[in-house]
Amino acid sequence: MRSRRATNAADQRGIALLWTTYLGVALLAVAALVLDGGYTLAAKREAMNHAEQAARAGADALDEAALRNGATLVGPDAAAAAAQTYLAQAGATGTVQVAGGVVTVTVSGTRDTLLLSAIGVNSMDFQAEASALSIDAEG
Repeated sequence: MRSRRATNAADQRGIALLWTTYLGVALLAVAALVLDGGYTLAAKREAMNHAEQAARAGADALDEAALRNGATLVGPDAAAAAAQTYLAQAGATGTVQVAGGVVTVTVSGTRDTLLLSAIGVNSMDFQAEASALSIDAEG
């Protein structure tokens, strides 16, 4: 009778160790998602700020020839150049589209992971887009 109880106790300790191991791995996975996801969200927020400011810079680029004639129009080439200049100064990369008086900037990037790289997720991509209306555009 005594040997049977000893065997049951040893089996239960093995199960407890197994459950503890699974729980530890699960908690580590959640921590990795929270940490790396948080850093990626922060990078996306920074990209959104850059996109907004670049779009504003582009929307402020008025066509000088049109201004001389009394019109306030966005110069598409000047707007794209102003937005790209802002992005370059900020250290961000993105695309610029000008449609009438609306300047749209899309900033994208990749953030390396810290903990998720242990399971093969080495980076996380993010993208942010913002538009700005020129003073001549009708809202």
